[in-house]
Amino acid sequence: MSQLVECVPNFSEGNDQEVIDAISRAIKQTPGCLLLDVDAGSSTNRTVYTFMGRPQCVVEGALSAARAASRLIDMSRHRGEHPRMGALDVCPFIPVSGVSMDECVQCAQAFGQRLAEELHVPVYLYGEAARTASRRTLPAIRAGEYEALPEKLKQPEWAPDFGPSSFVPRWGATATGARKFLIAFNVNLLGTKEQAHRIALNLREQGRGEHQPGRLKKVQGIGWYLDEKNLAQVSMNLLDFEVTALHTVYEETCREAQELSLPVVGSQLVGLVPLKALLDAAAFYCDKENLFILEEEQRIRLVVSRLGLDSLSPFNPKERIIEYLVCAGAPERSLADMPLRAFVQEVGARSPAPGGGSVAAAAAAMGAALACMAGLMTYGRRRFEHLDATMRRLVPRLHEAAARLTALVDEDARAFAACTEGMKLPKNTAEERDRRAAALQEGLRRAVEVPLSLVETVSSLWPLLQELALCGNLACLSDLQVAAKALEMGVFGAYFTVIINLKDMTDDVFKDQTRQHISSLLQEAKTQAALVLDRLEARRE
Repeated sequence: MSQLVECVPNFSEGNDQEVIDAISRAIKQTPGCLLLDVDAGSSTNRTVYTFMGRPQCVVEGALSAARAASRLIDMSRHRGEHPRMGALDVCPFIPVSGVSMDECVQCAQAFGQRLAEELHVPVYLYGEAARTASRRTLPAIRAGEYEALPEKLKQPEWAPDFGPSSFVPRWGATATGARKFLIAFNVNLLGTKEQAHRIALNLREQGRGEHQPGRLKKVQGIGWYLDEKNLAQVSMNLLDFEVTALHTVYEETCREAQELSLPVVGSQLVGLVPLKALLDAAAFYCDKENLFILEEEQRIRLVVSRLGLDSLSPFNPKERIIEYLVCAGAPERSLADMPLRAFVQEVGARSPAPGGGSVAAAAAAMGAALACMAGLMTYGRRRFEHLDATMRRLVPRLHEAAARLTALVDEDARAFAACTEGMKLPKNTAEERDRRAAALQEGLRRAVEVPLSLVETVSSLWPLLQELALCGNLACLSDLQVAAKALEMGVFGAYFTVIINLKDMTDDVFKDQTRQHISSLLQEAKTQAALVLDRLEARRE
């Protein structure tokens, strides 16, 4: 699954389970499509589906779902809280892995054209696929909603990008496009729809119009009331969570609600969420509250608690976090996810990868993890209470380094695979030979960069180990000794991997600079590891 596109079609039906299930089946039965989430809303009368696959597969999956909807949904009867203009209201394509935004634009164009041709319905392109600036945002295209379409379609400026400029009562119109990952996030209030909407107007980027913009960039918002839950929601779309973060939206909504003397009673994520969005929120609350939490699972639990993500229904990270779902649905696990016995067997198999570089990364990762353990065995104990601040400074860096070094186990194997792929390229013509040579050099450069990254990561850890050697819990003395030698061994392995790959590179300047750099880091590793061992031996005495 090296090429991975996410598709998140929103259908205007959230109550009829037979319709919801029929659309689900259409997606599931499309070869190459992995349905990850189905999120139906009663008051909104809308269901958000999330599925993934290779570009051509997700286009077919979206078309299959649309065909099912065309038989089962009648927009002339639709009522719901969420803005909408079509049975398949919006169908975005989002790059996840190994796919560019341009390729997702091509997916949207192919889907839009085929949808219009097959069902004879109007289709608009939005987001990165928009052909005019006026159609870039969904609210602009959806203005007036389904009810305004009969007159809107008569206007030349609103001629669809694909399909007829005629009103199709059962269907309405569809918007399709390409965009970054969107987080649909609702904050719950014990208040009225009008109060929730007032908060949304203050926060969303559009605000109340051109002369009264809102505070939060890349955020859309609206207020509504959920009869089935007996509460109001500030419903927001985070168009780029790295511009405006999940926790920022929640905290700002809480501040607005406090000014209106309204209680906030948790929140709700609709569909899936990227892991980074939750980890960023965890970092915010750890810093704000001076908390010391390392494990990813516990950090996610903290965010669920602080945002109240389980206030309306259970929040299961394995079912809601996109990376967890992709890993669970992938046909093959990574080397780093293998049980130890399986990894050792893989290393010992009649295959050049995983090889010395992956083993070096695994050894260094275990060295960093052992040092992390020694820090945790020192932290929080009464006899070492005076060292708590020191451990809170050292341990997170060791924990992060162990994770980074673990990732290099797979990165090294992938770098080797890139080299071998380059060698397989044809070399019958001068042009083919040039292309093959360029690919091989690029593969070798990557095969050098990965172990070099390992060595540089380990280099940053020596000062931390020196501190632990001087003051850490002596019950972990042997663990720190093993940690020092494991890190040193990782550097040795990376050094040999770099040297063997430099041999066939043609850039002499790069070769000389890299050889000098890694040789100095190898010498540093020898010196630093010996110093750690000396300090530990001195404390034993």
